[in-house]
Amino acid sequence: MIFFKSVSLALLIAMSTGTFSTVALAEVDEGRIAYGPVEALELIIYKIKLAVVAIDKGSTCEEVATLILEALHASKEINASDLVDKDRMQANTVLKVAKKHAKQCRLVVAKNELVQVVKMFEAMKIRDLKLQVIQ
Repeated sequence: MIFFKSVSLALLIAMSTGTFSTVALAEVDEGRIAYGPVEALELIIYKIKLAVVAIDKGSTCEEVATLILEALHASKEINASDLVDKDRMQANTVLKVAKKHAKQCRLVVAKNELVQVVKMFEAMKIRDLKLQVIQ
């Protein structure tokens, strides 16, 4: 009887969690802005391009590093598949290296890395748009 109760309880829990989509029930904290995957990618690309423009205009190393850090924080807003998350982590690795170079005032190297990262995020955006069209 104890075995039957345990199995029936486990089945009941499994069925109840499977009937509701966690995305449909997900809530955003009050005062927090929620972005879709494409919007989040566009925001990140915009922030990275701001850092590139800052380098071109001759901003200080700390200002550029701060802009890169903002792009890193914005990349946490991407909520997508495991494939996109894997690509995001790879791009973040390059962003972290660019931030490190910006702090060391190696802005030319940082700019090259930022251009590379923009291409990586653009590829993610294109792939995500294609997936949305298929669905």
